[in-house]
Amino acid sequence: MSDTKTSPGKIEKSEAEWRKELTPMQYAVLREKATERPYTGEYEYETRPGTYICAGCGQTLFESDAKFDSGCGWPSFTTPAQAEAIDEERDVSHGMIRTEVLCSRCSGHLGHVFPDGPGPTGLRYCINSAALKLQPK
Repeated sequence: MSDTKTSPGKIEKSEAEWRKELTPMQYAVLREKATERPYTGEYEYETRPGTYICAGCGQTLFESDAKFDSGCGWPSFTTPAQAEAIDEERDVSHGMIRTEVLCSRCSGHLGHVFPDGPGPTGLRYCINSAALKLQPK
């Protein structure tokens, strides 16, 4: 019997289920809010066209045409594929005030959003590669 619970649009799984389905790095990032070391993520230098989905639940998060090289060490995007795919929470960890970005479907930690990106949004979604899977076009 599975411990997975699905409420309208939401996925909830037990810690054991998440650990079974995710790699150790994916688990650390998505479930424990860890951060990859800069410039080490699989998608930092990725340029292929495609759709980036949540590594935890498969929800569409970002399109490759919104990806840009911010020089910060993590994949950066100007906007999510759909606003409802992303939840935001205030993060006051590590002595900083930031806006955490979460998958709206599985509540997985993706990264943070900052107000220093290029136009047209002026936003920089700084996302861990371990939280993503690229579906090339």
